[in-house]
Amino acid sequence: MIFIDNEDVNDPQINLALDEYIVRTFDPNEDYVLFYINQPSIIIGKHQNTAEEINAPYVKDNNIIVVRRISGGGAVYHDYGNLNFSFSTKYDNKKVNNFIQFTKPIVEALQKMGIPAEMTGRNDIVANERKISGNAQFSTTKKMFSHGTLLFDSNIEDVVSALNVSGEKITSKGIKSIRSRVANITEFLPEAIDMQEFRKKILQSIFQKEDDFPTYKLSKEDWEAVHKLSKEKYQTWEWNYGRSPEFNVQQKHRFDFGQVDARIQVKEGVITDIKFFGDFLGHGDSSEVADLLLNNRYDDASLAYALKGVDLKHYFGEISIDDFVGFLTKQ
Repeated sequence: MIFIDNEDVNDPQINLALDEYIVRTFDPNEDYVLFYINQPSIIIGKHQNTAEEINAPYVKDNNIIVVRRISGGGAVYHDYGNLNFSFSTKYDNKKVNNFIQFTKPIVEALQKMGIPAEMTGRNDIVANERKISGNAQFSTTKKMFSHGTLLFDSNIEDVVSALNVSGEKITSKGIKSIRSRVANITEFLPEAIDMQEFRKKILQSIFQKEDDFPTYKLSKEDWEAVHKLSKEKYQTWEWNYGRSPEFNVQQKHRFDFGQVDARIQVKEGVITDIKFFGDFLGHGDSSEVADLLLNNRYDDASLAYALKGVDLKHYFGEISIDDFVGFLTKQ
């Protein structure tokens, strides 16, 4: 086992690119472990509908980064109180969905610290029946990784708020997150330690030594490749939002000028159909507004640009473009 030093990078768009870079390019006959801590972010599962999994207003107001990963499973919240681990090994069909094998070193390390950790269900680590870690996998023909979270001292309120979808219900073909009761590991520690000490104890347990762990330092060429992958994939709207499955949204709100009921069809992050219903008293034909919104990305900036210069009062009533767009995209 070799420890990969990510040089304390906290950008999830870089760390997820590094995770993928390792599994695709490193020696398939060697085992690696990577640790990283991300700034506040929501990490979306490969098969999920991003719009469905996040509380969009909360995410925007709190500058939370949203990034899709290449592994399946549900959406998770990361912040500076969350330690993420990734074990990369040679592909073995017997290891596929065998989370116990990959999480065993983590569970043993937690137990050594006096934490009542155990593997349960499909892919969770719990302490006293409260979730402290979720895990997911990805594989190529040669290598695979199993990565997971460790809720050490995360802001639980943010965990709940960022993933708590609000607004009208979205009907989707995507896979919804399974939300469980969560807890911080600090709640179970017999004595207080900080994140760095916690990380060190996990490594000491994995390598069965106090320090001087076998370590791989990323080269300049490695970092260049990781940043390239991040820029071309993990920093793009197409990957993080556009890959979302087809879904229907109904937004309904009663304004001072009447009720507006918007029915929106979205495919690969782009509006493919939209219709307006309601008892508003606008004089214009609302289908003209719908036509302007067709084939635009389902996000605030794109829709605001599409409606630039439009007099919405003529179609609906007294409302600004920003407020109207916020109504259409609220989650």
